[in-house]
This record gives sequence, structure tokens and C-alpha cells, in this order.
Amino acid sequence: MAVLELAGSAALVAAPAWAQAEPTLNSGDTAWMLTATALVLMMTIPGLALFYGGMVRKMNVLSVIMQSFAITCLVSVIWMIAGYSLAFSGGNAVIGDFSRLFLKGMEVGALSGTIPESVFMCFQMTFAIITPALITGAFADRMKFSAMLLFTALWSLLVYSPVAHMVWAGTGLMFNKGVLDFAGGTVVHINAGIGGLVAALIGKRRGYGRTPMPPHNLIYSVTGAGLLWVGWFGFNAGSALTSGGTAGMAMAVTQIATAAAGLSWMFVEWALKKHPSVLGIISGAVAGLVAITPASGFVDPIGALIIGISAGIICFFAATSVKNLIGYDDALDAFGVHGIGGIVGAILTGVFATQAVKGGNAPVGLIEGNVAQVMTQVEGILLTVLWSAIGTFVILKVVDLIIGLRVTEEIERDGLDLGLHGETVQ
Repeated sequence: MAVLELAGSAALVAAPAWAQAEPTLNSGDTAWMLTATALVLMMTIPGLALFYGGMVRKMNVLSVIMQSFAITCLVSVIWMIAGYSLAFSGGNAVIGDFSRLFLKGMEVGALSGTIPESVFMCFQMTFAIITPALITGAFADRMKFSAMLLFTALWSLLVYSPVAHMVWAGTGLMFNKGVLDFAGGTVVHINAGIGGLVAALIGKRRGYGRTPMPPHNLIYSVTGAGLLWVGWFGFNAGSALTSGGTAGMAMAVTQIATAAAGLSWMFVEWALKKHPSVLGIISGAVAGLVAITPASGFVDPIGALIIGISAGIICFFAATSVKNLIGYDDALDAFGVHGIGGIVGAILTGVFATQAVKGGNAPVGLIEGNVAQVMTQVEGILLTVLWSAIGTFVILKVVDLIIGLRVTEEIERDGLDLGLHGETVQ
């Protein structure tokens, strides 16, 4: 994501020379960013809620949808109180400070580049919302609702905000190393994917591997995937923070990579399993969306095509063969799609980043002679993996000690909808 200098009382971080903008309000940029913010919020509710909701068994659909909705409410408040300050304030390398608690100093006239800081804050809030919501797909069907809420609150502050600061704040550790992440390959997808993998290790669903657990309503999932696809234009094109050419190219490469990944997953599955499944093509499309995210402001259409094809194929094997070989129960493939897709996209950003798209003095990728950028991307991946894995593990242990993580065997057998929420879908 392009990092812009905030003006007035909102001064936070200095932008790199190639991303600077005059701190003057632009109504066109503001209108686009208001739209992009709404699009990204739509990705979680209803997009992710329906996408995940359709993939679980009928007795758990409300619990999954409730998780996405509740996380949207919870993280919005946490972001306002402290998350934004920890992500986008201070001069530290790892985490921000408390100078912006409760959005202190955010006045009507405060700017972030060419848009109001209030709009920038809300846009960033939608990223903070969807990231922990993605993790819920890994532990679907078995975590207490109370444990999920406490885990989300702690994870948002102690894992998400520091990674966002390290990558997108002008003084952040990964920012200073030159890690390229236009819209959240590390901050959102690798972060959530690794968090999901660790969370899945709380234990397999009872009957996993013995009892069939097919999606109960793929129409919900296709609808959710469609909303994710449309909303992702706000995610990627919105990360330009302006309504200009960079946003336009980000939209173009997002569409190309997504379509390519959906097709590559479908054809591989068709060849190996003799049927092109609905679940497969939508999973492939989401993998493409994930993989193009870090690259969307840096690569051209050819790079996007290769990224999409690669993501569809690699994520297919990660979500099927690799998961079955290792035996972890990532219920809705949060790691296989988001973790692996994010890693693929982050590495290939270092390969296909091109001067023609990035402009200025921004670093280019391997195809233009900068081999070091690939290694820089790998450093960013490893830092994100370590921070997310260790942080997630510690938080889960703390939550388990305080209130416990797993629902009872009876609730898991009869369904979380009735056992946790007192409601069912007829």
C-alpha cells in the first residue's frame, strides 16, 4: 500500500520519495476512497460470511456468519481505540505508540495525502477487520464464540497492528528493508494464513477424516466469492489512495490474475479428479485475488497472468495434497489459500515488479535485473511468518487458560448454531 504523509495534527510517517503527494484535498481521490472503503467492508460482510458460511455443515452456518459479523463490530471499536495508533503512529521500527489513542487529533481538516485522514483511517480499518475474520475459516466448527472474541481482540492488537506498522508505516522494519506489499500480501494474507494454521492445531474436528463434511450450500459460497471478487477492487485499486493510473492498473491486474487462477485451479482439478468443481473454481479465484494483492501496484498484465496461473496451481496442491499429507484440519483452507497464496504473491512481486508500472525511483524486480528484491521479499515473508506464528500461539495459550478454546463434544456433535447461539437454519 502506498504510504502517504499525514498533514497537520495527524503527522505520522514520511513517505518514500517515489510515493510522495502534496497534502492538498482532492475531491476525486476522496470520492474513490470512500467507495473503496465500502467495497472492502463488503468483502467481510456479506462476502466472507457467505463464502465461509456455505462451506460448513448446515448446523454450523450461523456460527460462521456470526463470527464475521461480530469481528466487524469488535475490530471497528478496537481499531478506533488503539489499533490505528499502534499501526500508524510513532517512529518505532516494530510497533507504533499510544499518541493516537481514541483517534486523538483527528480533526475534520486533517489530511492523509490527498484524502481526509478519517477516510484513510476507515479504509485501513476494513483491512484490520477482514484479516482476523479470515482466520476463522481454519478453526471453523470447533472454537467457542467467547474464545474467538478474546482471541480476535488480542490478535488484532498484538499481531495485526505491529505487522501493519512494520510494512506500511514509513519507519517500519520491513518498510525500511524495502519489502514490497502494495495491498496486504504480508499484512493480511500471510499474517492470517499462518495465524489460521497455528489456530487449526487446537485440534481436529471430531470425526475429521472419518465422517464426510461437505459444504452444505455452495450457492452461498459462490455468492460470497463473487462479492469478494468485486470488493477486491477496493482492496487493491483502493490501496493506491488516489483515483489515478496506479489504481486503474491495479484493477486490471487484479481481474487478470483472478480469472487466470480460477481457470488454472479448475483445469488441474479436472485433469486429476475428472470433474471441474464449483468449490474448486471459486477457491482458485480467491487464491488469485490473494496472490495479486502484494503485486497489484507493481506488476503489468503479463506478470499478473503468470502470478494468477501459479497461484491457482500451487494453492490447489496446498489445499488438497499437502493438507492431506500432513493431516492438519484447516477446515476452510485459510492457510492453503491465504497463507500459501500470499507467499506465492509476495515472492513473485519481487520477480515481476516493473519500472513501467511503479515509476519513479522505486525498486524493480528480478525480470529487470534486481535479484536482491526477491531475497528482500523472502525476508519479509519470514518475518511475517515468525511474528504471526509466535504471536498466535501465545495468544491461543492465554485464551485457553482463561476461558478454554474448544466447545464441548455435545455442542460440536449437535452443531454450534444451536449450542452457542440458540438458533438454527431450517
